[in-house]
Amino acid sequence: MKIEKKIAVVILNWNGKQMMREFLPSVIKHSSEWAEVIVADNASTDSSMEMLSNEFPTVGQIQLDKNYGFAEGYNRALAQIEAEYFVLLNSDVEVDSNWLQPQLEYMEAHPDVAACQPKILAQRNKESFEYAGAAGGFLDKYGYPFCRGRIFHAVEVDNHQYDSPCDVLWATGAALFVRSKDWTESGGLDGRFFAHMEEIDLCWRLRNRGRRIVCIPQSHVYHVGGATLDQGNPRKTYLNFRNNLLMLYKNLGASELQSIMRGRTCLDYIAAFKFLASLDVKNYKAVLKARKDYQAMRPEFEPQRLENLRLTTTTPKERTNFSILWKFYVCGNKTFDKLAHLI
Repeated sequence: MKIEKKIAVVILNWNGKQMMREFLPSVIKHSSEWAEVIVADNASTDSSMEMLSNEFPTVGQIQLDKNYGFAEGYNRALAQIEAEYFVLLNSDVEVDSNWLQPQLEYMEAHPDVAACQPKILAQRNKESFEYAGAAGGFLDKYGYPFCRGRIFHAVEVDNHQYDSPCDVLWATGAALFVRSKDWTESGGLDGRFFAHMEEIDLCWRLRNRGRRIVCIPQSHVYHVGGATLDQGNPRKTYLNFRNNLLMLYKNLGASELQSIMRGRTCLDYIAAFKFLASLDVKNYKAVLKARKDYQAMRPEFEPQRLENLRLTTTTPKERTNFSILWKFYVCGNKTFDKLAHLI
C-alpha cells in the first residue's frame, strides 16, 4: 500500500471497536492534512472492521489473519505500507489540531533523529501526564523505565515543566513517530516480545547505533491507557518482567551484562516476594514464570545480541548510571526534576 502523503498513521486494533468509535474522529479530523490514517486489525472478534467500514469509510484497512500482538502486528502491518514516516498510534488516543506538525517539522530539520513522541497526557484527567510515556522515557542502570513526568506510579501534574524538546532513550509506542528507513534498517519491533517493552528495545537499538530519539512537547495527545491490560494484571506483569530481561540481554554491552543481570536477579526476587507478602499469588507466580521463560528463551536471542553489539557505536547517556529504585524509594525523589542533573 503506497500512500500519497509523507505520513502513515497506523492504529493497531484488537477488539477496540468502542475505543475507535470514540477517538478515531479526532485522528481523522486532525491528521488529514499531513497523513493517511490506516487501521490494522489483529483478527478482532467484536465487529471492529464492520464498524470501521460503515462509520469511517475513508480510513484504510489492513486485516491480519490472527492476533499477532502489538509487536508482530505492527511489523506485519507496516511491511505493507510505503511512506516516509510511520506513526504508531494506540486506539485509545485522542489528538488535537497541532499533534503532527511539530513532530514532522522537527524530524525534517534533524535528519539524525530516528523517532520522536508527543507529550502524553491522561485522557481522563487532561492536566496530568499519562503513565505510558509522559514527556519522554529513560532507563536506569538495571533496566527500569521512567519518564519526564512519571516515575513508577508517581505521575506528575503537567505544569509545563517539561515543555522543551528533549533527547530521550525511548519514545512511547502509544504515539511513536518513526522514520520508515530507521524502522526497516533496525528490524522494527521484536515480534517475540508480543507486547510490552518492545518500543523501548527498538529505541535502545537505535540509540546504540547513534540515532537520536526526541520528545517534542509542542505536540501533545491524550491517552486513556490500560485499555488492553490493567496495571497489576498478572499477564502484564509477566510480559514486563520477561521482556525487560530479554531487552537487557539484547542491548547491554559485554562489560556489564553479568553484573547487571546479577543485580536484576536479586531485585526480581524481591519484587516476587513483595507480591507474595501482600497475598498477590498470581503476580508472584508471574514474576517467577517470567524469569524461568527468560532463561529458556535467551539462547534464541543470541544472534540479535551479537548483531546489536556489532552495530553499536555509542553509549547513550539517557540510560543512567544510578538505580531509580534507590532514588525513588530510599532518597525520596518522586519527580523527574530531582533527577535531571544526574542525566
